[in-house]
Amino acid sequence: MVGSQELRRAGVRTVQVLAVAVGYYAAGRLGLVRRLAVGGAVVTPIWPPTGVAVAALLLLGLRCWPGIALGVFGVVLSLTTPGPETVGVLLGNTAAPVCAALLLRRAGFRNELGRLRDGLALVFLGALTAMAVSATVGVGLLVLEDKLAADGFWPVWLAWWVGDAMGVLIVTPLLLLAHRARWPVPLSRWKEATALTVVAGCLLPLAVYSTVSLLFLVYPLLIWAALRFQLVGSMLCALLTSVVATVAATDGAGAFTGLDRVEVMVKLQAFNGAMALTALLLSAVITEQRNTRRSVERACQELAEVLEHLTAGESPPVRPAHREDRPGHR
Repeated sequence: MVGSQELRRAGVRTVQVLAVAVGYYAAGRLGLVRRLAVGGAVVTPIWPPTGVAVAALLLLGLRCWPGIALGVFGVVLSLTTPGPETVGVLLGNTAAPVCAALLLRRAGFRNELGRLRDGLALVFLGALTAMAVSATVGVGLLVLEDKLAADGFWPVWLAWWVGDAMGVLIVTPLLLLAHRARWPVPLSRWKEATALTVVAGCLLPLAVYSTVSLLFLVYPLLIWAALRFQLVGSMLCALLTSVVATVAATDGAGAFTGLDRVEVMVKLQAFNGAMALTALLLSAVITEQRNTRRSVERACQELAEVLEHLTAGESPPVRPAHREDRPGHR
């Protein structure tokens, strides 16, 4: 019996590792669709596999790290013939998500992203701090192999670092939310959701592809999505905006017309980063405030019931503790 349970657990872990590897590889192929040349190296404005890797480690635990390594190897194999430098790439691209997961655990991060501190931890620890590992290792290998001049280290490092961080900021929250979503998704506000989708479909191309600088028009859309649909709405809106802006930037169209590759990368990453930060932190603040209000309303309701029973001379009912009030719950 014990042997069969261990075998079943090993089978589940193997399936999870393979699923992570497939997810990382698929996200990598998707991210390579749009690339930019910066300082003699080719980088991606958004690298979705980092978001997939961090989400997998948060949901499945650190034991799924071999799946990340397998996914990295698959992406490298699809681009070039593996060599000694492949070990360094595997190490850097696997270590960065693992560092992100460890830092987030250390900070008490919750996958629900229902607190402002969770959003801040994901931004500053999971994205900006941990992704410096992969950027440093990857660009350092290019310099050591004489594939990149030493004076081009920092421009390429910055582009690599921001691309990996954007993957965490945009993809990880969506995967964490998808894991917690109830299926089928309730459509209580489907009319407003449809209206938001239509407005986004009309406004985003106008803001991004107009030769006049109209990128600021995206922010009212993000605020609408965050206020009415919280994290899922704002991050879906941020993802769609990022995709449209990346396509325009790599084509040198609209707001990115007449810029060289470095200027395109700087403008695109500044816009994507500011937009993702706005969407993530604003929705986290709104969610935290709504949760606090619900807790206060529930406490007031329970207090009113207790007072009602005391006034009537009856013993107040004993309520089971709510999940967030139970001992040991974090």
